[in-house]
Parts: sequence; C-alpha cells; structure tokens
Amino acid sequence: MLQTYHTEFLTGTIFNWEHLLVNDVLKNVIISSFEWLVQNKKCTINAFVIMPNHIHMLWKISDGFERKDVQGALFSFTAHEFKKHLKKKDAVHLQKYFVNSSDRDYQFWEREPMAKECWTEKFFRQKLNYIHFNPCQQHWNLAASPEEYKWSSARFYETGIKNFSWLSHFNEC
Repeated sequence: MLQTYHTEFLTGTIFNWEHLLVNDVLKNVIISSFEWLVQNKKCTINAFVIMPNHIHMLWKISDGFERKDVQGALFSFTAHEFKKHLKKKDAVHLQKYFVNSSDRDYQFWEREPMAKECWTEKFFRQKLNYIHFNPCQQHWNLAASPEEYKWSSARFYETGIKNFSWLSHFNEC
C-alpha cells in the first residue's frame, strides 16, 4: 500500500544517553547513512543536527516506503557501523552497549525514536530553529552560533553553502 507522509521531526537517542557521537568518525557514519537514504530516494532530509548523544532531523519518507523500513535502515546501518568501528578501535567502550537481549548483543540506539509530524509551517519552523540552535545551548556549548557547528544544516540555511549534497532546503519541497 502506498503511504504519503508529512515531514517529520525525528529524534534518535544513543542508548543510555551515552556520548558516543563525540567521535567524528561515528558522526560521518550518520552522514553517510543520510546520503544513502536520499540517493536511494527513500526520503528527503530538510534539516539535521548530530549532537554528542542524539540526532534530530526534519525528513519526509518518500511515497511507497514504510516509515519502519526507512527508519530501520538508518538506525540498523549506523548501529552496525558503530559496532564495527568500536570493535577495531575501542573494545572497552563497546562493552557499554552490550545488552545480550534476544534480538541483539549490542544496542546503540534507544528503542522507539520520537517522531512528530509537522502539520503546520509554524511547527516546522519551530523544530528547524530548535535543531539549529541545539549546539549553542549553554549545557552543550558546541558552537557560538548555529552556522559554526559543522554537524548541522544550519550553515546551509544561514549562508546558502551546501556542504551536504543530499540536503534539501524546505522551500525546494
């Protein structure tokens, strides 16, 4: 059955709120996954930010795909790559994610990521601003201004510089 989705605000959180995503190699895993999803026409991505222990994004699942499959591809692929990287580079850190549950030995993402449909432009813009200003929040202090933070779409929206070829401005949709 064909599905038609609205743009969604999605939050994925690292298991136990660990700060796994301070590592740029692992941030690049997420960027590569975003790129693959867009190139394979599974979704469009309008905004994102990668924080030390979570990600936020504004995305729209493409017609004909199921949310659970596209979302599952994102979180499954990244988890597999995180595990592979930690096995090679930091086996001690890998043990923080050991769960030995019936369906997996390691868990990198909290189950049931939060997804909220953007029914209004006001809600969309609120979430866009939230995403872009997240690294500037005092408790994070990752950047003085949104466009300074490399792991976000803020620079694209503020300057027009498109560092991520797969990113779509919300006015393009």
